[in-house]
Amino acid sequence: MEDLGKLKKRTAWLSIFSNTTLVILKLIVGLYVGAVSLISEALHSGTDLIAALIAFWAVHKSELPPDKEHDYGHGKYENLSAAVEALLIVGAAIGIVYEAVDKFHRAETPEFLEYGIAIMVIAIVINFIVSRRLIHVAKRTGSQALEADGLHLSADIWTSVGVLTGLVLMQLTGWAWLDPVIAIFVAGIIFRAGWRMIVESAAELTDASLAPEEEEAIGAIFDHVPEVKGWHCLRTRKSGSYKLLDVHILFDGNMHLSRVHAVCDEIEQAIRAQFGTFDVLIHAEPVDGHTQDTKKSVYEDAHDTHPLVDPYK
Repeated sequence: MEDLGKLKKRTAWLSIFSNTTLVILKLIVGLYVGAVSLISEALHSGTDLIAALIAFWAVHKSELPPDKEHDYGHGKYENLSAAVEALLIVGAAIGIVYEAVDKFHRAETPEFLEYGIAIMVIAIVINFIVSRRLIHVAKRTGSQALEADGLHLSADIWTSVGVLTGLVLMQLTGWAWLDPVIAIFVAGIIFRAGWRMIVESAAELTDASLAPEEEEAIGAIFDHVPEVKGWHCLRTRKSGSYKLLDVHILFDGNMHLSRVHAVCDEIEQAIRAQFGTFDVLIHAEPVDGHTQDTKKSVYEDAHDTHPLVDPYK
């Protein structure tokens, strides 16, 4: 089986190389043609390059094993990088709007627009191919950093399409004001994507639980093990591509400890087979005489003045 860590690093390098190439090409053509939209697009690609470098750094850091300061590994670096990339996307959208509004007051139709059109077509093709590759590898490896980088490039395709449309229409009609209008529309699309990424990154950085359907699937695994007499207090969270859970599972009080341990190992293997990398902590209890803890009761004990509602009770 291919080393997933090496696969993530190679894919991150692909993003860095493609973004570096596009920044150079757009800047050269933009300066030659004299199109402010192309120069702005080159600067926008510069944010993509920064995002790709952040993603590469995050992937490298997240692959480091646990140490004395990080008992659970370094997966949160991926979540952190995704949050930074999301902020870059939102910042780029705001910058595009600012530049577009400014263009309304000094709109000019540049010459040699065909060169600009050609470079934007090339940029769209490259970003489409690279973004699909990033998202594919992200799904395979569970890397949020690569997923954020892929979504970033996917959002930039719409920016490039908007700039391309503006250049084509300017060449056909001479209406220079079309460029800022399209840019503002595309900026709205980019802002929406960036905001969604901020929300998702914030949820994982604050240890939000896995999706309800994932927790239900995990519970189904427990229910299919004959030796399991019940379970409760399932808690989950995610750290980069690394998922974690702890749960209380009930066993026959007369079952030998070695058998309980073996069943717990089987449960862990079943969870990892279905969900990939997973840190599983099982608290075994006898079916008689156990404490019926739930998420709600655990959090109420820790925060008596701020009890939380348990949606999974």
